[in-house]
Amino acid sequence: MAVTCFTQEFTTRNAPSRMFKALILDSHNLIPKIAPQGIKSIEFVEGDGGDGSIKQTNFADGGHLKWLKHRINAIDTERLMRKYTLIESDIVFDKIESVVYEVKFEASGDGGCVCKMTSEYHLKAGAELKEEDIKQGKDKAMGLYKVVEEYLLANPEIYA
Repeated sequence: MAVTCFTQEFTTRNAPSRMFKALILDSHNLIPKIAPQGIKSIEFVEGDGGDGSIKQTNFADGGHLKWLKHRINAIDTERLMRKYTLIESDIVFDKIESVVYEVKFEASGDGGCVCKMTSEYHLKAGAELKEEDIKQGKDKAMGLYKVVEEYLLANPEIYA
């Protein structure tokens, strides 16, 4: 099985701890509230959010996906890092066995942070994956980060 890796970074004026709390620790409450046009709900179907928990994201009607499930592999609240794996979806991926993500939030010199995401695509035998193949998913993830960034900037007391 081949593995294809992609990385992306996003900078924000919000502190790393606020972004981590919003996007990782409390995303199941925050995201459906501030982005209901894309995310209907996020719920833990196993566990309470710690290592080994399984989180299901239910998308708003009209998209090509109805739901995804991720297993949380590791969460490190001191290093502001989470590693998780896409394990199931309502659609069958023709090229992908699984996707392992690692997200880190690191301080930048201006009081904000850099959000770094690495995606490891574990491919089915004989499959090839190009960045264009996953561009839509990456764009949606970055769009969600921007929505959270703007929400936190407009509400400086939240997750402070």
